[in-house]
Formats: sequence, structure tokens, C-alpha cells
Amino acid sequence: MRRRLAGLSLTLCLAAAAGVFFWYNATGANASGAAVPTFSREVAPILAKNCMNCHRPGEIAPMSLLTYKEVRPWAKAIREKVAKRDMPPWHADSTHGEWANDRRMSQQDIDTIIAWIDGGAPEGNPKDMPPTPKFTTGWQIGEPDIIFEMPTEFTVPAEGAVAYQYFTVPTNFKEDRYVAAMEARAGDISVVHHIVIYVRDPNEAAPKRQDIGTGLLGALSPGMTPYQAQPGTAKLIKAGSNLVFQMHYTPSGKATKDRSVVGLKFAKWPVEKVMSTSAAWDARFTIPANAENYEVKAEWIADEDIAIWSLMPHMHLRGKDYTYRAIYPDGRSEILLSVPRYDFNWQIYYYPKKPIRIPKGTKIETIAHYDNSTKNAQNPDPSKPVRFGEQTWEEMMNGFFDYTIEKQSPAKATASTGNSGGSR
Repeated sequence: MRRRLAGLSLTLCLAAAAGVFFWYNATGANASGAAVPTFSREVAPILAKNCMNCHRPGEIAPMSLLTYKEVRPWAKAIREKVAKRDMPPWHADSTHGEWANDRRMSQQDIDTIIAWIDGGAPEGNPKDMPPTPKFTTGWQIGEPDIIFEMPTEFTVPAEGAVAYQYFTVPTNFKEDRYVAAMEARAGDISVVHHIVIYVRDPNEAAPKRQDIGTGLLGALSPGMTPYQAQPGTAKLIKAGSNLVFQMHYTPSGKATKDRSVVGLKFAKWPVEKVMSTSAAWDARFTIPANAENYEVKAEWIADEDIAIWSLMPHMHLRGKDYTYRAIYPDGRSEILLSVPRYDFNWQIYYYPKKPIRIPKGTKIETIAHYDNSTKNAQNPDPSKPVRFGEQTWEEMMNGFFDYTIEKQSPAKATASTGNSGGSR
């Protein structure tokens, strides 16, 4: 469940394929006489575009795919994963919605990889290799305007369950600030399953439990990219607010310490719409033991005209599929997002190419199915019923989404780019 384990299921599948040798016809042609693609000329650019960002040293994937020497032992397994569209990871049903961050590989690129491997996986001329892409190191959002860190280190034990930990940090902001980008970074990624950053106005009462999305600024979890606002929009941190780090630790077998941080970049544009986060969610379910397809529903009703900018379903290890459906005031319904194969190891934000306009009175319904049977290889214990809970072996049913209010007046002022307080 930790970041380094996000590719565990892939590693187990690929390990059996390591070292497999492919014979290559010296003529560079396959059985039909067609020229076989080479790694250097045709395949490396495809991997650079679709795979190398994760498959490189220090990143989430379990092996590096930067060079021919690194790729060659995995050729057969790569063919299987690419042909089945298991990689690159993308779980949205293509028949519902168009997504700005769609990771799917084109059929032409898939066909090229398959032809290369079926033809013996030749290297070709190393001089044909494109330059290695310049990947972002450090902050993916660029250098933050301000960084906040947990006030103290937390010692994560070698074993056992660790309850969620909460750390409050004052922003010391003297004025309202508008956040255009946010990135949380773990101090020790080997034990940090996720970080959720909340904004808390000290002058307001704590939000009720049913308002689970209230105050959510952003998060770090497996497969998730940092929050970056669209021009004209931003998230608001009111003057005097605190940031709350919600930390989910998973012991790694070795005691260690963590002191995670969050970086913020402020809007450099006039803020016309303030982005808010909410969710259609449920915490009152019980999944029976051995249930293969248990259904849980939740709903959220828009009391104003809104625009949805992102959708992010969240379940745990028994999560099977997830659907967002809009039921409009005139009775018409539409599937906004369908995730037929939910994967706990890749908790993806889905960003529509255009914001989804939702009129007042629309019901956002979310439908989740769970597999608590022996057919689910990730299931910790199919013999027991499962209820809502924070730990990974428990379950959640949260249909998060970011939205703006259509008739909202533009913010009175755009935040300046300089710092006005903070931890460093």
C-alpha cells in the first residue's frame, strides 16, 4: 500500500518474465517480411512519452525503462501489459467523458511495441536513440512560493497499525490567499500511504462529518498528481487559517521517522472562481463476508448551478468499480465517470477536457461495488464483514469532486506572489 508497493502486483506479474530471450532475425524482418521496429528508433520514443516518467530510478514503478539494457529483460511482460491496456494505468471507461489527463497509449503505439517484441526486440542503432527526457525532479509544481512542514517528526513503528495522525500548522497569513498549485511531499515515502491537507479557519466550528470534502486543499496518495488550478480559478485560504496534515502511516518492518511537507504556489492571475471540494459518500455500510459484488450508493444535491472540474473516487482494497451519475431536474440522467476496474494502487484524479456544467437541483449519485470474496487477491480477510474505517483493511466510499459556483462573483483581489507568513 505504500508508494513503493504501488506496483507490487505488476512486479509479481513481470518477475516471471525477467530474462526471457527473444531470437531476432538478422535481416531485421519478421515472418511476413515487414521491417521490424527497433528500440532505438521506434520504441524508445513511445516509452519516453508514456512510461519513463514513472519507470525510472526513485519513482513509483518497480523497474526502470530508460535504456535498452533495462527494458530488454521485461520485453515479454511489457507486451502482455500493453496489449491488455493494463499499462499505462488508466481506469476510466472511454465511452463516458473525455479527459484532459488521459494516459491511454494509442493503438498505433501499442501495435509498434507488439511488432518490436514479436520480431525479437532488436536494439537497432544506438545512434538513433532520442535524448532522455528531462524529467521534473523535486517539486513537480515548480518551486513553491511557501512551504509548510509538520511541526515535529513522527516516529513510525516497525510493525502494527498506526491510527491516523493529525498535525496542525498555522499559516500566519494576514490576508486571504488564493492557491493555484499544491504539492504534498512525504518525508519518508516508504511509510507514508497518504497525506491529506485540510484548511481550518480557527474562527469557524469544525465541519460536520457529513461534509467530508469541506476544507480539503489537496492530497498525496498512490498515483495522484499534485493539484494545479485552471487559469481564473484557485482554492482559498482565509487569513489566519491553519493547515492540518492528516497522515496515514503504514509500517514497513523498520522503525523510521517522518516529517512531511506541503508546498503552495499562489495564483498569478485574477481569480474569477474559487474552487471547492465536496463528495458524495457513505459511512454506514457493512459489506457481508464473501460478498462478490456488494453495492453502496451515495448522493449529493447541487443547491446552485456549478461546474465540476475533477472527479476522484476513493475506496480501499475491496473496491471493484465506481460510477458517477448526474440525475438532472428534468429526470434525464448521464454517466459522468465510470471506472469499471478500480485500483487502490492508482488513485487518479480525472480532469474533464471541459468543465461539466451541473444545474441547480441536480443529484450527483455515486455507485460503488465491492468484492469481499476469495476471488479478490488483495482481500485481507474475506471471512469477515467489512465496515467504514480509516485503515486500509477497512473500507471507504468517497466520491470526491472539485467544483466552482457558476454565479460566483470574482474574488475581490488577487493574492500577491510574495510570502506573508508560514513555516519556511
